[in-house]
Amino acid sequence: MEALKSDFGGKAHVALNDPKLRANFRRAMDGLMAKRAAQFPDAEEWKTLRARGAAVRARALARLPELLEQLEAKLTANGVIVHWAETTAEANAVVLDILKAAGVKRVIKGKSMVTEEMHLNAHLEANGIRAVESDLGEYIIQLAGQAPSHIVMPCIHMNKAEIAELFADKIEGQTYTENVDELTAAARRVLRDRFADADAGISGVNFAVAETGTLVLIENEGNGRLSTTLPPLHIAVTGIEKVLEKLEDVAPLLSLLPRSATGQVVTTYVNMISHPRQPGEKDGPKAVHLVLLDNGRSKVYGDVELADTLRCIRCAACMNHCPVYTRVGGHTYTFTYPGPIGKILTPQLEGLDCAGDQPHASTLCGACAEVCPVQIPIPDLLARLRTEAVSPTSLAVKGGGSGRSLSESLGWGGWAALYSSPRVYRLSARLLGLFGNWMPAWLPMLRQWTSVRTKPKFAAKSLHQLARERGYSHDER
Repeated sequence: MEALKSDFGGKAHVALNDPKLRANFRRAMDGLMAKRAAQFPDAEEWKTLRARGAAVRARALARLPELLEQLEAKLTANGVIVHWAETTAEANAVVLDILKAAGVKRVIKGKSMVTEEMHLNAHLEANGIRAVESDLGEYIIQLAGQAPSHIVMPCIHMNKAEIAELFADKIEGQTYTENVDELTAAARRVLRDRFADADAGISGVNFAVAETGTLVLIENEGNGRLSTTLPPLHIAVTGIEKVLEKLEDVAPLLSLLPRSATGQVVTTYVNMISHPRQPGEKDGPKAVHLVLLDNGRSKVYGDVELADTLRCIRCAACMNHCPVYTRVGGHTYTFTYPGPIGKILTPQLEGLDCAGDQPHASTLCGACAEVCPVQIPIPDLLARLRTEAVSPTSLAVKGGGSGRSLSESLGWGGWAALYSSPRVYRLSARLLGLFGNWMPAWLPMLRQWTSVRTKPKFAAKSLHQLARERGYSHDER
């Protein structure tokens, strides 16, 4: 399959000219920002709590290889079967092999961004296994044939009317209604049968605790709990960075994640899974598997600075506050992870040659870093990736140097020569003052600037010339 390539600029122009999309995002983002702010009224509490959250994640990452081995040992002792996958293709193959060995034909899925990263649904569909999303937002975009546009609220780009029209078209017997309760009930009717008929359940993992061999999943709808306990087989899929050292480390992150993500004190359901169904227990899967996916994360981990990317707990606060994301939406980013976290994660996973434009799709305003509950320095990492695109310094970044061009190199080389010689600089300034305003706006060096701005006007006289005319002259050397 041909590799995807980001076209952020082209897609952003389309999104900016879609008033309905802009209105949907503006309404949703304003609400999310207000709810989050209400959850952290005490600045000192916020500062202390996020410092603790950052320390928990940093400590886990510092011991990542050791903790992953400990996690595997604990889970295995608990009766959970652990699998390792270096690439998404390997992870898809592992999941498919497990399902085929169990004779599975129908799968119910809880929300999982890693399975989106793997394009697991399409892979299973191509092999005769139908996977139905049980999260309401994921179910809606599955019906629409779309990818998530947000990592917490997948269908945030759609309004009630669009969802009502989709349900009337895709759900048998459903009439058009914009009543939210009725729409939810319609999805529940369909999914209730899917839960009962499923041969296996697939889920993501919010945190994996090495100390106890526990998989922590948080959710609001109960669908995750049904997906992981009702079918006889449960397959959990997660990136290797989600491991935590101790069970007590879960508490501060559970305080930070929902408050940062949706403005809730805590999610409705917190699920902790440590083993399959035990003798005498009346529910739960008979077999539990965990697939640990690398997909470039080890390379990210190998760079001291870029490894901070892996601290992310997927709360999406950064994108909710991003002035770029909130105007163009998630589908503009092409790949699985949108917004500020996507702009630092995607180029490292997919390569700067495929997603090198994304680190530049930022104002570097710092709003993302201010609200990040685990203190990821996103603007610093964006600047680092911009550097790697033109002047690679680390083998950890795939596609480093792919953004370098001869014309840009010559341009910056000329700029350096110009500003390193006072005589050449003065001569150039005088020439621009005399002839610069004659340059047409369509010249390559001006075209992008003048497409959205007025062409710069060069002063006829320099500051030094004006100073001399007013008697403030000094000897120029």
